[in-house]
Amino acid sequence: MSSLVPTGAVTGVADSTTPPPVPAKRHSLILQILKKVQIMCELLGISSSRPVNTQELLHAFRRRGGETADNSDGWGIAFLRADRFTLHKEPLPAAHSQGFVELAASVHTDLLIGHVRKARLPRVNTLANTHPFLHTCCGREWVFAHNGLVPEAIELAHRDPHPPCTPAGDTDSEHAFCHLLENISRHFHEPPAAGVAPWFTALAALSGVISVHGKFNFLISDGVHLIAYGHDRLHYRERRGDEETEEAWIATEPLTAEAWQPFETGELRVYRCGRLVDRVPAPRATTSTAVTIDHSMNAA
Repeated sequence: MSSLVPTGAVTGVADSTTPPPVPAKRHSLILQILKKVQIMCELLGISSSRPVNTQELLHAFRRRGGETADNSDGWGIAFLRADRFTLHKEPLPAAHSQGFVELAASVHTDLLIGHVRKARLPRVNTLANTHPFLHTCCGREWVFAHNGLVPEAIELAHRDPHPPCTPAGDTDSEHAFCHLLENISRHFHEPPAAGVAPWFTALAALSGVISVHGKFNFLISDGVHLIAYGHDRLHYRERRGDEETEEAWIATEPLTAEAWQPFETGELRVYRCGRLVDRVPAPRATTSTAVTIDHSMNAA
């Protein structure tokens, strides 16, 4: 086990040796092929009005990591405990991880982000390249997990004039995370307009720009909100549980037999305490479904 960052708790197993870089011409060809491949990592997000037992969902999600789906290159779970993120990850198949089983049995939380990885860029499973990623920005801990492929995000992040974080690994995902945080930091302290935090709108706009370069579905959290962006493969389920508990579940593929709803392409949804508090739709209207949003909980 090794500790990666001073904030929160991070556990995992040691990295394998990083392979030599792929020649530029071959790398370009690989990217062209991978952009056409539908197999991607998978995401899980939970937001709730009170700490809940997540074992059932995590069990179904664990099987997506090498048993019912071919996402066998690592797993990670970040969850809120005493107002701090605890992060556990391994560059090993979730479906065969005893550590995952033991963790799933013990997690009671109101905010969680999980990821099972299908390594694509780079195609190596190390601890540093295993999602979720955790960085600090604007005085808060942020957690991020992504599925898809956005290699151009690496160059975008390198152009940032005041990057709030430096990627610990080599993935396009973590570079995209740092690029998003740089944008968020410029809008985070702006006052809400009509009850809506400006950084939500800015995040949705930048996500749309990045998604043009590939596939970009992600979950991000500042420890208060669970924010999900659906590019081409993401689902949600909003439910009221026992004792008037409100919950929102986000997953790449539905994990239970109940009805899940697909994200619109380019839709960003923001949850707080299990309740939808903001929704930034895709640039073009694709549905007439009415959405009721409670902006009273939307203060950053």
